[in-house]
Amino acid sequence: MSDELQKMLDSVHEGITTFDFEGKETPCIVVDEEKYGLIRAKIEGQPFSVNTDLNILQDGLGNVFVEVVLTFSIGNISEKFLVNAKTDLNFFEVLAKTSMLVLNSPESRYGQDNVIAIQLPRPEKAHDALEIIKNGLIPKNQ
Repeated sequence: MSDELQKMLDSVHEGITTFDFEGKETPCIVVDEEKYGLIRAKIEGQPFSVNTDLNILQDGLGNVFVEVVLTFSIGNISEKFLVNAKTDLNFFEVLAKTSMLVLNSPESRYGQDNVIAIQLPRPEKAHDALEIIKNGLIPKNQ
């Protein structure tokens, strides 16, 4: 395994999951309690939008990582989460279906406590990303 691949694996965010949110399977990024509290404190009770970028990194050997970048319109908040698409492909499949994701804390009960719901402004981007991810997971002949 290359050093670069090991660095990527070591940087992967552990809190990637899906859960039932109001009767619909929804992708979720679990952030530590302190960071979650800070984000909530900055956005609570205010209208906001979130620019969501999916930066896809692939090596042609079937390894695909996606840097999910969330930039909030208020509070000077920008968060990056590295996701291993090989182990968390379902996250992106559900993201393409729902066009939304949520941030939650490990202290919350999924779907029962307050979550930060983020609606993707351009759902077609999640569909495009899913296709790129799926193609990237297929090793190319060297």
